[in-house]
Amino acid sequence: MAIPSSEAKTFWHFIVSSVKRILECLDGLSEEDLNWRPLESANSLYALATHTMGNVEENLLGVLCGQAVNRQREAEFTIRGHSLKHLLSEWGELQKRIDSALDQLSVTELDQLRNHPRRGQLTGREVMIIVARHAAEHMGHAQLTRDLLFAARGKILPPRDY
Repeated sequence: MAIPSSEAKTFWHFIVSSVKRILECLDGLSEEDLNWRPLESANSLYALATHTMGNVEENLLGVLCGQAVNRQREAEFTIRGHSLKHLLSEWGELQKRIDSALDQLSVTELDQLRNHPRRGQLTGREVMIIVARHAAEHMGHAQLTRDLLFAARGKILPPRDY
């Protein structure tokens, strides 16, 4: 039996935290606000959440753990959502699948090379670093987008707990 990687679980903890904060940015928003873009070329909060979850799934389940993933990356940027409920449900299911997959990942597998569809060969550790960085980057985008949304709507921002 392989010894599970506590390092992978540590990365996963920070990835989950970033996605949770992205989803919190969508809490309480109307359908119009979920899909609002600060610029025509910018992403909506709904698109940022969908894209980040797609990236997490593709990289952790697909690249790192070798599972089949059917990702439509370009569609993530044009998606329109109706409510946060659907994303929360998808995220809950995805977390369970990744938790289970990471429980099977051994310490040595983080050093093994994998083929990434856009980045070439990476170690498992590099995949986890990229996902953690990517999720944190979009967490910042989501927070700024929500701030801009509230300013555009003349709303007062609720306090943040961090």
